[in-house]
Amino acid sequence: MSNHLPNEARVIPLRPHGARPSGAPPRQVPPAPAAKEPLWRDLVGDVLRRERLAQERTLKDVADEARISMPYLSEVERGRKEASSEVLAAAAHALGLGLGDLLTRAQGELTRVTSRYTAGSRRGVTTSSRDGMCLAA
Repeated sequence: MSNHLPNEARVIPLRPHGARPSGAPPRQVPPAPAAKEPLWRDLVGDVLRRERLAQERTLKDVADEARISMPYLSEVERGRKEASSEVLAAAAHALGLGLGDLLTRAQGELTRVTSRYTAGSRRGVTTSSRDGMCLAA
């Protein structure tokens, strides 16, 4: 008598787990996928949402003050829409921020997040605050 339930399939492996057929090349482990850098719209949306929640304000309240539709502001906060500078400025002002403040916070977030990605992939590479183009006369 079998100890299997009547409706349960029984699996019989053809070879032990992890075993390779004779003469087969060793299995290569695929490289880990490269971490994707965040999109600007995601970072800006995160900053807007964090600031709105820190002020304990509703999406409707901020959207009304910014003269933006509530669904559109929600999409911007979730990084689903690439908002124009006018829309971003209106949302920022509704939260008591200037456009520069919003973009500076998003840039800080970008720097913080991407430092995790570049730390492992740029070993031995030094960065300088003067990286860029040099023109000589």
